[in-house]
Amino acid sequence: MPIKQRDRMPAEKIRLNKYLASCGLGSRRACDVIIANGEVVVNGQRVRELGVQIDPTHDRVRVRGEDLQAATILTYVVLNKPAGYVTSAKDEKDRRTVLDLVKMPVRVYPVGRLDRESEGLLLLTNDGDLTFRLTHPRFKVPRLYRVLLDAPIAEPHAKKFRQGVRIEEGDVVSGEIKFPYADDRAICEVTIHQGRNRQVRKMFDALGYRTKGLQRVAIGPLQLGRLRIGEWRHLSPKEVQQLKEAVRVPDGNLQ
Repeated sequence: MPIKQRDRMPAEKIRLNKYLASCGLGSRRACDVIIANGEVVVNGQRVRELGVQIDPTHDRVRVRGEDLQAATILTYVVLNKPAGYVTSAKDEKDRRTVLDLVKMPVRVYPVGRLDRESEGLLLLTNDGDLTFRLTHPRFKVPRLYRVLLDAPIAEPHAKKFRQGVRIEEGDVVSGEIKFPYADDRAICEVTIHQGRNRQVRKMFDALGYRTKGLQRVAIGPLQLGRLRIGEWRHLSPKEVQQLKEAVRVPDGNLQ
């Protein structure tokens, strides 16, 4: 018998036995026994069928008369964001968001932003402390970008970029700039620490250049590597530890 669902937008679903296991009720096989015994109620309806899927963010699950809530599992994901996607959980204009690409039962959120036209490394996590430290200017986490400009940048402008550029908000911001190809100064690598909204584009705008392409390739020690456009993967434990060490998370939180 199908489970009655509340009216809502479609969401990512997981198998009921997986959800019960995440709540600490045992292995998935043990949770199958709990389901088969009729001990689970979803949205007011008793469930006995194995293989049923639920939306853990909306469905109400009770076992033996008690409401369940899955344990918070800290999750860390890196996405190679394509152009055309908004870096947010929801968009008031109903545009595609990065969460349309990252499908998983645990809810994660973008760390900082990449504007809609930009590509590259985007970290998503449900670790609030790490998110705060990676995005707060006090921790000065470097962000590395590859940039394609509409014209070769003159050396006086490159020097100005390093010394400080006044952007439209009136703030003066600076960054490192290098040229990986000696014969093509329209391609550059930029490192910034401030992380203002569309900062790199605004800096080049202020110098009279238009940014034709922008890709973020690193945040602190985390590298984009060979991840293809639109693909994502979980961070390794070593990568998570390196990120936390970079923003000086206390040792007790390095797990």
